[in-house]
Amino acid sequence: MDWAEEFCGIYTSKISREGSAALLEWLKKTDFFRAPASTKYHCAFPGGLVYHSLSVYRTMMERHFESGKDNEESFAICALLHDVCKAQFYKEGVRNVKNEETGAWEKKSFYMVEDSFPYGHGEKSVFLIERFLRLKTSEAVAIRWHMGGFDDAVRGGSFALSGAFEKYPLAVKLHLADMESTYLREEK
Repeated sequence: MDWAEEFCGIYTSKISREGSAALLEWLKKTDFFRAPASTKYHCAFPGGLVYHSLSVYRTMMERHFESGKDNEESFAICALLHDVCKAQFYKEGVRNVKNEETGAWEKKSFYMVEDSFPYGHGEKSVFLIERFLRLKTSEAVAIRWHMGGFDDAVRGGSFALSGAFEKYPLAVKLHLADMESTYLREEK
């Protein structure tokens, strides 16, 4: 089974909220299933974005899901969709790189950011998701703040992250799963 099939299987079995089918159809029309998760850091390969989303889902369920306390649909929504802001976000280019062994210049492909909708990271994902399905407050907050201290607002001095983490455990769980997946579980 490939990553796109696995993603769609989990998505359709765990997410049944009104608008979820339309959101999935929209994702299929974008490059979501072919895009990298980053330009050169984690999962910077074709399909890396969906691979990362699955990794975050698995990590969240394995490490942070508490039966009777947590909601499986909320976990699936947050983990699988936290980075939809990266659909239609990267562009593949080519540059010349010197081969150290031969001294010859060779063309090498790379990814670069081409953000046609500069709206922020987490807030852009929330905006795009809510075009199709209504998020619970805890889900919107979790997706908005999944970057934790790496978020531009936090680096700029905002203290809102602290309040989000104090009020919404789902936000903490998504952030921790994202960090563990990125830095400990995924291939570099």
